[in-house]
Amino acid sequence: MTISRRLLVKSFLGLFLGLFLLLPSVAAQNFPAKPIKLIVPFPAGGPNDIIARVIGQRMSELAGQPVLIDNRGGQGGVLGTDAVAKSAPDGYTIAISSAGALAISPSMEKVAYDTLSDLTPVTLVATVPEMLVVATNVPAKDIGELIALAKAQPGKLNFASSGPGSLPHLAGELFKLAAKIDIVHVPYRGAAPAVNDLLGQQVQMTFLDLPVLLPQVKAGALKPIAVGSVERAPTAPDVPTTKEAGFPDLRIENWYGMVAPKGTPKEIVTALHDLATKAMADPAVKDKLAQQGAALIGDEPEHFRAFIADETKKWAKVIKDAGVETAK
Repeated sequence: MTISRRLLVKSFLGLFLGLFLLLPSVAAQNFPAKPIKLIVPFPAGGPNDIIARVIGQRMSELAGQPVLIDNRGGQGGVLGTDAVAKSAPDGYTIAISSAGALAISPSMEKVAYDTLSDLTPVTLVATVPEMLVVATNVPAKDIGELIALAKAQPGKLNFASSGPGSLPHLAGELFKLAAKIDIVHVPYRGAAPAVNDLLGQQVQMTFLDLPVLLPQVKAGALKPIAVGSVERAPTAPDVPTTKEAGFPDLRIENWYGMVAPKGTPKEIVTALHDLATKAMADPAVKDKLAQQGAALIGDEPEHFRAFIADETKKWAKVIKDAGVETAK
């Protein structure tokens, strides 16, 4: 091969390599060029679904492309989250998933994905405080009286949850550890049947997302004891925080975060992050979700990654310390 031909081949290869390296940035500049599928790993109507629909609608308006909600409930959010992990890493299939599926279930049961290895964190979307409530026949009006009642009757009081390994389940276990009480876990298949039995006084207490319980609290059908947020919830300003009640370590908030498949190009992740956070900054979006008790966050991907790691460690310790049965 002559020198001129070798130079020509090298130039061609260099041009090809340069174009190849530019592909992700070009794709990001044109992103999204088609509809985005936003998986919600729970049935329609719950807090996760409401948050995703409000934010997804605004993302669609900003992007000029449909953001299609795909409800894939099952196994406490695990099945829908796994569907994202198995999707093409092009940014067109993402999810807004929850604390349970991203940070708790991997320590409770055998799941088909590793959160930080098989998923790409995009942004922490929102936090929602858990509220501790009791049935109206429980003779306690604050956390001190509830703890005293439980200590006087070890193993007699019980708490409902939306299912084994759910955040409400582990919230109850953390309450047991912090207060040094013996109360019995009663798991349900979702929040609705748990609330129904609490209203029917079949169970004595529960921790659930504040918006799920607020209508019954306002109607006087359930008695609020405390919220697990750092500050009082704007939608329930008269309900003290667990910190105010003397239990600063009993901070319990559900959270929802946007994730994409492993291998999604950094430029696409940045584009998704920017689109989501712009949607979350919209005053109308903030107002709608504030009415649901949700505080919007919108952090950077690496911060969200560190947050997931910290939450995973926190709940893994609760599972171990409380002796919660796991299915590994």
